Amino acid sequence: MPTETGASSLQRDYVTGPLAPVTDELTVTDLDVTGSLPVELCGRYVRNGPNPLDPDPATQHWFLGTGMLHGVRLEDGRAAWYRNRFVRNTIDEGGSPNTNVVSMGGRTWAIVEAGGAPVEVTDELESIASNRFDGTLEGAYTAHPHRDPRTGTWHAITYHWAEEAVRYVVNDGARVVHEEIVPVGGRPMVHDTAITPTSVLLFDLPCTFDLDEAMAGTPFPYRWDPERDARVGVLPLLGTADQIRWVEVPRCYVFHPLNAVDLPDGRVAVDLVVWPRMFDRDRLGPNEGAPRLERWTLDPVSGTSSIEVVDDRSQEFPRGDERRTGEELRYGMTVGGRIAGGVHQPLLWHDLTAGTTVEVDFGQTSAAQEFVHVPRSGSVAEDDAWLLGFVSDRAEGTTDLVVLAADDPATGPIARVHLPQRVPDGFHGNWLPDPV
Repeated sequence: MPTETGASSLQRDYVTGPLAPVTDELTVTDLDVTGSLPVELCGRYVRNGPNPLDPDPATQHWFLGTGMLHGVRLEDGRAAWYRNRFVRNTIDEGGSPNTNVVSMGGRTWAIVEAGGAPVEVTDELESIASNRFDGTLEGAYTAHPHRDPRTGTWHAITYHWAEEAVRYVVNDGARVVHEEIVPVGGRPMVHDTAITPTSVLLFDLPCTFDLDEAMAGTPFPYRWDPERDARVGVLPLLGTADQIRWVEVPRCYVFHPLNAVDLPDGRVAVDLVVWPRMFDRDRLGPNEGAPRLERWTLDPVSGTSSIEVVDDRSQEFPRGDERRTGEELRYGMTVGGRIAGGVHQPLLWHDLTAGTTVEVDFGQTSAAQEFVHVPRSGSVAEDDAWLLGFVSDRAEGTTDLVVLAADDPATGPIARVHLPQRVPDGFHGNWLPDPV
């Protein structure tokens, strides 16, 4: 393990340039649009990310800081408004929910991992209150719940520094219906999960809570643990801790799976973005080699796995057609280039069946952030959809909401909504359609 001095020399700055916070909360109506917005897109695109107040570039961790929602409302072929709002906690626990924003039970929630309570927000992105799903959530929550399209329930793996365990939490709408403690013999950072029609995956990887760092006052005391092995737990949906089966995998770190499926022989395949390590040399953000897209095939009977490299370019933020969560996907997309503040970040549209990739290049000084998949009205095919996400022009200091056609993303944007201010590089968001 490098010393603090050695580690600091390899650390990046996560609060200047494209990562610099913005200070003003704006409401701007009738935004300028280049191209033609699809009339059927009626709803809100909302994205969350940290927006720290008065940060110190030498010590500010990218994952910390008050959450800020950036949202654009689309209706009747126009961009009705842009709003950005801080996420305001109303109870004194954990950090600000700064990582994702989802709709559950007809309500909008800003969410974060590792302890902070979800915050409910209005359709106009104003914070209502911290809310543990109306008192049904006992422990921590996550930034990445996954909806099972077969049942409508949401599945999450959560963690907190105080427990040598993780929790498997299931929501029916905005109400927890199942919360199971799973001992893991340590305190790993578990950012995300994946589900199949039968199982939920638990990523127990060697990035863990460091008590000495916490006692020394380190704000985000999770570090690469050279003594801990890597494994994935396969747990039946709505199962109990004694039913988990562990599978060994190479030592690495995973923030985000794309999707997982059950194979006919009882194994489980999961497509995911894999980092060589995490928070070893750079203690302030993800900067530990190039993350690549892999497929892991897990055998819960033998406890072994096999690894296939799907695409070895640097990439992150995988998303696909979430109507097909747990089924084989033909298409998935990621953001390429240097993660967090890269000058050139294209969108990578992967055809997982053909083994090919279309690189959607927005320009040499343009950087895509996470895109989301929005099916067209009445569509069935994965590529009968719109792809939405923020793209920032590094040279101009501007950000657009970009709309692509999934059946031909290489032609570039069919519409750009020009936002009234730069959106700092952040984390995750979703398309929140109007009720029908």
